[in-house]
Amino acid sequence: MSVNPQQFLRELFATAIDAAHPQQVLEAHLPKDRSGRVIVIGAGKAAAAMAQVVERCWQGEVSGLVVTRYGHGAPCEKIEVVEAAHPVPDAAGLAVAKRVLELVSNLTEDDRVIFLLSGGGSALLALPAAGITLADKQSINKALLKSGATIGEMNCVRKHLSAIKGGRLGKACWPATVYTYAISDVPGDLATVIASGPTVADPSTSAEALAILKRYNIEVPSSVRNWLQSPESETVKPGDPSLARSHFQLIARPQQSLEAAAVKARQAGFSPLILGDLEGESREVAKVHAGIARQVVLHGQPLAAPCVILSGGETTVTVRGNGRGGRNAEFLLSLTDSLKGLPGVYALAGDTDGIDGSEDNAGAIMTPDSYARAAALGLSASDELDNNNGYGYFEALDALIVTEPTRTNVNDFRAILILESPKNDA
Repeated sequence: MSVNPQQFLRELFATAIDAAHPQQVLEAHLPKDRSGRVIVIGAGKAAAAMAQVVERCWQGEVSGLVVTRYGHGAPCEKIEVVEAAHPVPDAAGLAVAKRVLELVSNLTEDDRVIFLLSGGGSALLALPAAGITLADKQSINKALLKSGATIGEMNCVRKHLSAIKGGRLGKACWPATVYTYAISDVPGDLATVIASGPTVADPSTSAEALAILKRYNIEVPSSVRNWLQSPESETVKPGDPSLARSHFQLIARPQQSLEAAAVKARQAGFSPLILGDLEGESREVAKVHAGIARQVVLHGQPLAAPCVILSGGETTVTVRGNGRGGRNAEFLLSLTDSLKGLPGVYALAGDTDGIDGSEDNAGAIMTPDSYARAAALGLSASDELDNNNGYGYFEALDALIVTEPTRTNVNDFRAILILESPKNDA
């Protein structure tokens, strides 16, 4: 089979990103009646690219404000684009959240609001609840990011410390009609979890938020604890009449990207195996992938080579070391350590937003000689894993993937390419 494995893995990654890009997926979901005035608000890594689509397609008057991560902006003529910090919120995110809330307050039932939502929106639209400071939210956010908490757990806490999440933004828009268009970056595609669900009802409770903080031994100021023990901290619950005119539409999800990559793999002669949206510690998820890859190479199960194993989702990293690297570099380093140069196995792990954690790379690529090449440089995969230094390991191998911001986000993408072994080619 004449294929350049590394180039092909990059093409699969590009296919996955393209399948979730606002330019491809948003227009078909917009209201059929695109005349009249519309107020556009938005938050997330895809917000600016989504706003561009609305500007291009809407026939009536368009105005509004969206917030995206630094470096993820795109030029819009009618909708203001503001950039703020992610994954830890900053003053810019706080200021724009206040402005968004003001923009949709005091609307009438004749008004229409389009809310453009994508991954990252939770940190970017940061408006702490009464009595809670931005510094409080920043320190809790940092602790959650290092704790190994799942995205659902993190967002449960964020919602209950917010004046805008957990349905509160949707409630502020009442009695206007709200159309939320969302790109999912969370396992299970739950509307309540995507960017902490600013316009949808939330069944989680403040007591659950407190339990999560306790579970991960996260110390919080008394002001935060007192707020979470108050009935005022509860989010907007299912059945609340203020959300009766709020409509939610998922326009892209991780599964679509995995299926697009599977089609491309099949066209190139590789049998695809989609494992789906996965959660768990990056290093442990990698060990499971390594076990499947070994079974394919040694026994032709659960499918025979040549094949590609695909998965997505959002893994977690419990930070213990002082190294650099996000979830995807950690996954790939653990995979490298587990496979130790198993012949014919190549892998890519990357974040579809173009940013692995808070680094400047989207991810990295592993080849069958990565383990030996790194060892020749004096790098031990297991030692670097202990130090959470996936970035440093693959940087030394010149194997980082740098895409720049993609302006979409359906979270992690992983592809393990298994070529036919020499004994099968004979």
